[in-house]
Amino acid sequence: MKSVTRISLPFLLLFVSFFTLSIVTGQSPERVSTDDKIRLGVDLVVLDALVLQQKTARPVGDFKKEDFTLFEDGVKQEITHFGRDTMPLSVLLLIDRGGCLDPFGEEVRHATTEALNRLKPDDEVAMMAFHDTTEIVQGFTRNRNRLVDALGRMPPHDENAGHCFNRAFFEAARYMQRAGNPDGRRVIIVITGVTTGFECSGPSVEEAHMKVLESGSVVCGLIPKSTEQRMESGVMRAAAGIAGLFKVRSSGVNKLAEETGGEVLSDKPEVLDHAFNTLVDHLRTRYSLGFVSSNAQRDGTFRKVKLEIAPAVLKRRESEGKLIVKTRRGYVASKVRPGRI
Repeated sequence: MKSVTRISLPFLLLFVSFFTLSIVTGQSPERVSTDDKIRLGVDLVVLDALVLQQKTARPVGDFKKEDFTLFEDGVKQEITHFGRDTMPLSVLLLIDRGGCLDPFGEEVRHATTEALNRLKPDDEVAMMAFHDTTEIVQGFTRNRNRLVDALGRMPPHDENAGHCFNRAFFEAARYMQRAGNPDGRRVIIVITGVTTGFECSGPSVEEAHMKVLESGSVVCGLIPKSTEQRMESGVMRAAAGIAGLFKVRSSGVNKLAEETGGEVLSDKPEVLDHAFNTLVDHLRTRYSLGFVSSNAQRDGTFRKVKLEIAPAVLKRRESEGKLIVKTRRGYVASKVRPGRI
């Protein structure tokens, strides 16, 4: 393993400038080096991590590399890269157009416009609408006028359509792989009134989750909160629970947010931009941690990752209350293609 690390160092210096470029994130060939020898020689796994005070939900931004411990499949790993560089964002807004209630009414549309106007010039945004099908309304752009125009071209709400989260997440992650900025921090923000939906035809829940993990995206949710919304969301959760007894599968936002280190926030429609801005602020204050796995097998398997604050550090900072680490729970290892070693 030491020889692999020495061979990898020249390339790691290149990768550390933008942290998120790693073959384990499944970037498309158009945005990654086409030299397979380079791609196979550098297995830098990168994690984005957010540390929050549980009670106040405030980010904690003064940790050092040695304050964390990292495990892959139960085996401790060495954190070789660490930083808190401000990275441009690649935000894909995934907007729900199905179900009984329209979660993207005029107030939410206005709040979204206000939040988008506060993004930095280097941030890029794309928009995708979904219910039973998916549709790219606007590809990635930094042009704010195009984004405002896209909000006006959003497909109409269809109360007879479903919430096909499995298909929506799969297509969103696939588009992120193909078109998202490999130098940026990737996030899929779902605007929906519910967090659970029945599995629809197409990619399975597992395939959708795997595609999201391969894309290196953080999944977050924004829920426009109202009495009617809470009723619909509660009905959907109850129906999914009952259906699960009969082996009818469901998919949703909360589990993917947990698996990718994201958050699900809610607020009243007229002030949803506050929640949007909180998400963006948290994305900008995340730590970047890189490591080269001690498991050198390139077998394409899913590997569980656990990032913790060192016990001694927690004890030293217990006056701050409980601290929560949000990061993705695993990644898909790179896979050697036959005849290309």
